[in-house]
Formats: sequence, C-alpha cells, structure tokens
Amino acid sequence: MSRSPRLSRQTATLLVELLAKPGSWRYGYDLIKTTGLSAGTLYPTLIRLADSGWLMTRWEARPEGGRPPRHLYRLTGAGVRAAQAMLARAADRDWALPGLPGLIRG
Repeated sequence: MSRSPRLSRQTATLLVELLAKPGSWRYGYDLIKTTGLSAGTLYPTLIRLADSGWLMTRWEARPEGGRPPRHLYRLTGAGVRAAQAMLARAADRDWALPGLPGLIRG
C-alpha cells in the first residue's frame, strides 16, 4: 500500500460520489457522467485510490449485449473511513461539493 492520496477538489468530488453508494460497484464512464471529471483526471485518481487500498477493483463478469467488460470500482471498508476523514478536512475548503455535509457526519 502506498501513502494516502492528496486532498484535491477532484479527489474530493470523486469520493463524495463513491460514498453516496459505498457498497455499489461503479464503472468509469458512469463516474465521469456523475462527477463531471474528465477521463484524464478520473482514471489516474482511481488508480491512486486503488493503490492506497481505498478501492477494490474487478472486471465485470458477464457484459450484456456483447460489449467488452468494464473495470469496476468500489470503496473498501478502510476506504470509506479514510474518505470520510479526508472529506472532513475538505469541508474547511471553499469547494461547493453537493452532498458533502451529510457524508462527513457519518
């Protein structure tokens, strides 16, 4: 495991989205649509979170309609706790992150 990811608005935006449904597997394109982050920002952030042990990753088992399998992401238990702690620090910043206050209360 590497060190914790850096606190940035983009990382906080992604964590807010992942914490909204912490037990659900999410795929990259869905996260791009819901966060508004670009692919060039999202995927490196997902890799850093996975390398830090905050995310579990897996490939989709049986894609529908013959499309290629998608890479899926979900917060680990440690990732949920770490994300909540990071977002508590982010609450002091002037970032308009919808859903943040409810998530940091636990």
